[in-house]
Amino acid sequence: MLRHPEIRFRVTVTASLVAFVLSSALCAVLLILVSQEAYQDLVRRLARDNRRTATAIQTGQLTLDISPTTDNLQQVVNMRGEVLAATPRMQGRQRVRFPPPTPFEENRTGRSCHVDAPGGRCFVVVERRVGLGADALYIYSLAPVEGPLPRPAIAVLILLGVPFLTFLAGYGTWLSVSRALRPVDRIRRELDEITATDLKRRVPQPHRRDEVGRLAESVNATLDRLEEAVARQRAFVSDVSHELRSPLTALRMELELAVSAPDDTDVAAALRAILLNTERLSAVVDDLLALARLEADRTSPRERVDLTEITDQEVLRRPRRAQVTVLSEGPVAVWGGRSDLARLLTNLVDNADRHAAHEVTVILRTEPPATAVVEVIDDGRGVAPEDRERVFDRFARLTEGRHRDAGGTGLGLAISRDIAEAHRGSLILTDRIDGVPGARFVLRLPRDDSPE
Repeated sequence: MLRHPEIRFRVTVTASLVAFVLSSALCAVLLILVSQEAYQDLVRRLARDNRRTATAIQTGQLTLDISPTTDNLQQVVNMRGEVLAATPRMQGRQRVRFPPPTPFEENRTGRSCHVDAPGGRCFVVVERRVGLGADALYIYSLAPVEGPLPRPAIAVLILLGVPFLTFLAGYGTWLSVSRALRPVDRIRRELDEITATDLKRRVPQPHRRDEVGRLAESVNATLDRLEEAVARQRAFVSDVSHELRSPLTALRMELELAVSAPDDTDVAAALRAILLNTERLSAVVDDLLALARLEADRTSPRERVDLTEITDQEVLRRPRRAQVTVLSEGPVAVWGGRSDLARLLTNLVDNADRHAAHEVTVILRTEPPATAVVEVIDDGRGVAPEDRERVFDRFARLTEGRHRDAGGTGLGLAISRDIAEAHRGSLILTDRIDGVPGARFVLRLPRDDSPE
């Protein structure tokens, strides 16, 4: 828990630290302002005492003892440095040594730690000059310098504000983050309860379109894709089981007949039947391995590939049932995996060859700005518009005459589209542009215009 604290704890600690730093800075500023205000009040009080004494001097009412009933620290000194009058606590002490005001000023204020006065080590001194020339007198009013907290009650209140503001910020942040993360907790609990057998459930989605709301949308969209993928996987497993069961059942039947009646069995015919079913089983397994490889790794080694060259090689590799014609305007280069693209073109040509009446035409061309196009056209019965996407499903089953042929595994077109999409291309099925019945597969891939 301490090594991996939860979000609300980390955010609360961060907010509390920030609040502590800011409130401490504010506290320091307020204490400085209070100290300055206390200093200004002290200076004003001393200046008021100076004015009162100056008035007494001007009216001739100054006596030896200035304000005998007060605790003020005050002296009156002449130009020769003789103390003419003093408050009771300053009587008998040396004159206050403090620089006189400038010729253009009557007052001077400052601090001094070299004053013979009771009550402190350092003092605030307010000096006032009365008169001019040799008859001028200097009035000194003193008070001990106050400590760092001149007004303790106010200082204590300010200092208590630091932990109070820190606690208030932390508590408010904890409540706010807890409220914000409450939908996340519900999403987490709901996800914990969702299993592979219960993928129809969805996490609760808040009404607000904030970050948590968008997170819930993304989670639900991910669950939608996961449910679809699991459904496809289950259907695929079911179809694979069915496709593998048929050749295996045929193989077992041929072997059981040969074992049960060895004298009546045509060995050559039985071996041909076994070989045919074995080839079909091998073709299904090869296609399944190709699908698994495409889904597991779409980053196979890539190189510059000439589609025209590959098409010619795949067409001439083995004899075809129908006549296959390749029409190309020259090299059509793309960037991709040679073996994958060869398999794609082979699947398209084999599919067209199985369903063509007499001929298959392969057209290779380019489209601006940078697209390579391969069209595989047959003159068979064609595919209804509503079934043209289904032919790319794995183990798709349409009409008997079109798809339940002995040569196909039901995976070739699905593999072809997966290879095209892995190469950032597309593969579609559409009508022939000349109006003749048949199927027209159109493959589009990004063209490679780099120099060889």
